[in-house]
Amino acid sequence: MDKKTILGFVVLALVFVGFAYLNGKEQKRYQEELAAYNAYQDSVKAATMPQVVVDTTAVEVAGEGASVDVQSPKSVAESAYARRVEMLGEELAQAENLAAEEFTVENEVLKLTFSTRGGQIKAVELKEYTKYGPRDARTELVQMFDPEAERFNLTFFVRRGFHDLKIQTADYTFTADPVVTNAEGAEVVTMRLAVAPGADLEYRYLIYNTATPERDYLIDFDVRLNGLAPFLSNQTSIGLEWMSRTYQNERGFENENMYTTLAYRHMGEDSIEELGMGEGYKDDDTSTELSWVDFKQQFFSSALIASEGMQGGEMSFDTAKPGSGYIKSYTFLSSLKYTSTTEAYDLAFYFGPNRYSVLRKVQVSEEDDLYLERVIPLGWGIFGWINRWFVIPVFDLLRNHIASFGVIILILAVLIRLIISPLTYKSYVSMAKMRLVKPEMDALAAKYPKQEDAMKRQQATMELYKKAGINPMGGCVPMLIQMPILIAMFRFFPASIELRGESFLWAHDLSSYDSVLNLPFSIPFYGDHVSLFALLMAASTFIFSWINYQQTASSQPQMAGMKFMMLYVMPLMLLFWFNSYASGLCFYYLLSNLLTIAQTYIVRHMVDDDKIRLQMEANAAKKSKGKKSKFQQRYEELMRMQEMQQKQQRK
Repeated sequence: MDKKTILGFVVLALVFVGFAYLNGKEQKRYQEELAAYNAYQDSVKAATMPQVVVDTTAVEVAGEGASVDVQSPKSVAESAYARRVEMLGEELAQAENLAAEEFTVENEVLKLTFSTRGGQIKAVELKEYTKYGPRDARTELVQMFDPEAERFNLTFFVRRGFHDLKIQTADYTFTADPVVTNAEGAEVVTMRLAVAPGADLEYRYLIYNTATPERDYLIDFDVRLNGLAPFLSNQTSIGLEWMSRTYQNERGFENENMYTTLAYRHMGEDSIEELGMGEGYKDDDTSTELSWVDFKQQFFSSALIASEGMQGGEMSFDTAKPGSGYIKSYTFLSSLKYTSTTEAYDLAFYFGPNRYSVLRKVQVSEEDDLYLERVIPLGWGIFGWINRWFVIPVFDLLRNHIASFGVIILILAVLIRLIISPLTYKSYVSMAKMRLVKPEMDALAAKYPKQEDAMKRQQATMELYKKAGINPMGGCVPMLIQMPILIAMFRFFPASIELRGESFLWAHDLSSYDSVLNLPFSIPFYGDHVSLFALLMAASTFIFSWINYQQTASSQPQMAGMKFMMLYVMPLMLLFWFNSYASGLCFYYLLSNLLTIAQTYIVRHMVDDDKIRLQMEANAAKKSKGKKSKFQQRYEELMRMQEMQQKQQRK
C-alpha cells in the first residue's frame, strides 16, 4: 500500500469522524430545542392552572439534610420562553406569545373585522343584504363566513442554524398600525409580523368607499416581504392556505346547497371550473396556474384573486348537515412563486353579491379580464346568451322604473310571448292544415291498409303534404325554438339576486319557494310544504296540455298514445320538481302558460279554416303544374328503391 492510498484512507476517516461529531452535536441541539418547546407548552398550561401552595411543614418533617426543589409556574414559563427565543428568535417568540386584538373597518357596503392573530380578515358583514326570515323580521345582516372557522395562512421557511424553521403566519400575532386614509380615499390597514431584526412580513389591506359596487366590494391585499430574503431558506414558493365555513342564508337548505360550490379560473382562460353542485365531500387538484378561487354561495361570493397567479393547488368542500345553520366548509391549498428577488404579492379579496352587473366589472389589472360573472349559472351556449344579452338588460331596465318585481316578471313574460308570437301563429296554421287534410289521410290509410304497402302510403302522404303546402315539422319546430327561452328562464330566476328578499302576493321571497301550508311530514321528491305558485303552475300546464291535445289529436292520430303522458304525468312531474324551486320561476311559468292559452284562443279566432282550405287548393294547383325539384325527384327515387328491396325480401 503506497503513501497516497494511506493518506486517502486517513482523510476519509477524518471526514467520517467529523461528520459523526457534527451530526451528533446537531441532533443533541435539536433534542434540546424540542424539549424546550415541549417544556414551553407545558408551562403555558401550568400558567393557566391555579398556583399550588407549598406546605413548608413538609420540609421540616423530611428532616435535616432533606431539600424540596419548588419552582413556580412563572419561572418555568420564563425558562421555556428563553429556550423558545433561542429556537425562533426574539421577534417570532414575542409574536407567538402576544395577545390577539380585533378591530373593524367599514365602508358603505361592508363591515370588516380584522384580527391581529394571523393578520387576517376574521369576519365580513354585508350591510345591504339580510338573511332569510319572516316578512317582518328579516333584520339579521348576511355574514359571509363563520369567524371561528376562518383561516388564512402563509407558510415559509427561515434559516435557524443548520436547519430550516417552518413558519405558519396563522400561529403568530401581528402588530397593527393605526388605520389611515390614503390619497385615493381608501382606508389602509397595515399589520406586520417581525421575523428577524430588520425583516418582517407585511399585510396591507385597502378598503375603498367610492359608491361603486365593483370597487367597494373588492379589498386590495398586498403582501410585502420587507428584508426577508437573507433569512429565508432555499425555497421556490410560499405556501398559501385558506379555509372557510359558510352560513345558511336562504330559506331552503337543499335549493341553496344546490347552487353553493367552489369555483376557480385558470390564468388566461375565459371559462371557469367548478367542483360541482351537490352534497357530500368533493375535491380536485390542478397544476395549472390559477387566477382566482371562489367560495361561492347561491347569491354571494368570497373570492381570492391573484393578479400574477397562484401555482395550482388542492381544493375541496364538505357539505354540512341540514339544520346545522351552515352550508359548506371549504379548503384551498396553493402556493405563490418565490425567488430571492420577490418583494411583494398583489392579491385581492372580493366579498359581495353574485350580481351580474357588478361581477363583470370587477378588475384588478387592465390586462386581464377576471370573468368573475361566470360564477352565476346562467346556462351554457344559447341559454347563456339569451340571459346575458336579453333577459338581464330588460330586467335591469324594468327594475329601475318599477318597484314590484311581480309586475316586472309579468311584463317580461308578456314581452317574450310577443316576440315568439309569430312562431305560435305558424304552429297553429300548420296544425290547422293537418286537420283539414285528415280526410284525405284517412282515405290513404284505407287505400293502403297492409303493412307491405307502408312505403306506398308514405309516398302518397308526402305527395299530399307537398300539394297542400304542409311542412310535417311545422307544428314542432316553433315549439323547439321556444325551448331555449324556457330553459334560459329556468337558469335565470334561481340565480337572480335581484329577486332575493322581494315579496309578491303571498310569497315572502321570490328567490325561494312560497309555502302556504307546512306539512307535519315530508313527501319523497316533494318536500314538507305546499307551494301555491308551483301548484297553480302545474294546473295551468294541465289546462294548456289539454287544449293542445284537443287541437292536435284530430290531425295527428299518433298523439293519442301520448295522452296520459301529456295530460297527467308531465304536470305531476313539474309539481314535484318545482315545489322547492324559486317562487319567481313558478310565477313566470304560470304566467307563460296563461298567456299561451290566451294566445291560442286569439289565433284560433284569427285563423279562418275556409281561407286556409282555399289557399291549400291554390297551392296544390300550382304545385301540380310546376316541375319537381331535384330533391323531390331523389326522394321519390329513394322511396321506389326501398319499395323494390322490400318486395325482393318478401319473395
